[in-house]
Amino acid sequence: MGKTIAITNQKGGVGKTTTSINLAASLAVLEYKTLIVDADPQANATSGIGFDPKNITTSIYECIIDDIDPANVILHTETPNLDLLPAHIDLVGAEIEIINLPNREKKMRKALEKVKNNYDFIIIDCSPSLGLITVNALAASDSVIIPVQCEYFALEGLGKLLNTIKIVQGRLNPELDIEGILLTMFDSRLNLSKQVIEEVKTHFQQMVFDTIINRNTRLGEAPSFGSSIIMYDATSTGAVNYLNLAREILQKNNMTTINTADKLIDVADDE
Repeated sequence: MGKTIAITNQKGGVGKTTTSINLAASLAVLEYKTLIVDADPQANATSGIGFDPKNITTSIYECIIDDIDPANVILHTETPNLDLLPAHIDLVGAEIEIINLPNREKKMRKALEKVKNNYDFIIIDCSPSLGLITVNALAASDSVIIPVQCEYFALEGLGKLLNTIKIVQGRLNPELDIEGILLTMFDSRLNLSKQVIEEVKTHFQQMVFDTIINRNTRLGEAPSFGSSIIMYDATSTGAVNYLNLAREILQKNNMTTINTADKLIDVADDE
């Protein structure tokens, strides 16, 4: 059975969708069957991986509301081993529609259980809020990655998010772990970026990933071409960063192999 990881932070602009797409693509390139679940009504993960949300007729919304089997909705991407369970704008109404339903917090878990055995990893891109759909994502997940940008007010709202995770652990999903806090948008030219890293590591210590995602022009360009960074420019800093993150997660979960390490070194050497 695959591992489900939610990527969440109610603070916008922290690299949440970027991380969802590029971590998933990196795991796929390393030959781990991976599914991206777009659980954000903005559908940025859907468009960022090459699909126009306006052309999506069935999505995670129908899986949650109408109990449609995700296997009938999942799309194959240009990247081998990488699939997408897309979103569209109707998802914004899902929170209202499920509010009075029994087991409303477990609708996404029920849907994903139908396909979980088909994947090594399921990566859920959450919306920048702590609403019912995000709670559903947390209830459906084995662990959480929290992206934190290396900028002013980096820790703003983290306390509220961690409290929400504790509530979900206590009431809905006692097995939910924090996979790690991921520092993003690091700029080595700025003292502020270095100060944020020091502050976050002081507060959260072993919870912080060793991998840091650098601010990178190519990483910002890739979504406009409907592509992950590994497919857009495999030699870029962003590609190497996310391959390193994938490898770190594999090592943490005792899933890494010699071949995985070799592939990472090959890409890093190209840069």
